[in-house]
Amino acid sequence: MATIQQTSQHIRENIQEAYPEPEAGAIAQLVLEHVLQKSRMQLSLAQQEELNPEQEAQVQQAVERLKKQEPVQYVLGTAHFYGLDLQVDERVLIPRPETEELVDLVVREHQGRSGLQVLDICTGSGCIPLALAAHLQNDRVYGLEVSEGALKVARTNARQLKLPVAWLEQDVFEPIQGIAAHSLDIITSNPPYVKEQEKALMRANVLAFEPHLALFVPDEDPLKYYRRIAEVGADLLKKGGRLYFEINEQYGHEVRQLLLEAGFTQAQVVQDLFGKDRIVKGEL
Repeated sequence: MATIQQTSQHIRENIQEAYPEPEAGAIAQLVLEHVLQKSRMQLSLAQQEELNPEQEAQVQQAVERLKKQEPVQYVLGTAHFYGLDLQVDERVLIPRPETEELVDLVVREHQGRSGLQVLDICTGSGCIPLALAAHLQNDRVYGLEVSEGALKVARTNARQLKLPVAWLEQDVFEPIQGIAAHSLDIITSNPPYVKEQEKALMRANVLAFEPHLALFVPDEDPLKYYRRIAEVGADLLKKGGRLYFEINEQYGHEVRQLLLEAGFTQAQVVQDLFGKDRIVKGEL
């Protein structure tokens, strides 16, 4: 039987083609944490501990899937997001660090306020509304999503985390049902924003495994979601309510303009940790 140290080496060597170092090392760490249910610290202190046959089989199964470039979050069925462990699979996008930055901005700007009414549009795994449900004093949090499969994942996450979110299976391009006009304090959205022509620039494993419905917009109308959600925001937000978008870095100025045209009194572009235009926020 192999030790933790040997198994880590085995994972790294076998997935090297799909995931070069240092990524291979980070992935090996995640696989071992998951299979052995140990923290990073516990693993580093137990390098000579041996895996049992069942654990070895689990690791080998993971390695076979990783060799095909399947994202590690799908292989393990879990993704970390803003302090939460979320279930993810091919029905939902893997939550990204940029989206954590959006959540963090909303949390910082509404800390200390209570009775908040919140809606997240294009909710996917539920990562945004669940994180806001966990970190703000809300009266009601809604997550809206057109994909039935994605909503099943979101509902499972809400159950496991014991967080109260009202899920709405609706198409944002239809009239929104079940939320009163001018009742919301916050709307968030990370809608599809990758243009079809940008496919060539994307990693093969994202294209092969993540849901295209949640990723892509037509080249001829890349802002269609932002335009529609700005309209929805103007209808559903209270005076002084705020809308937060995650955006394609190319369109900060245009999305800001859309909000101003939709009746928002102020709108600004916020850069992410890498200095890219990543969030646009507006106030009604």
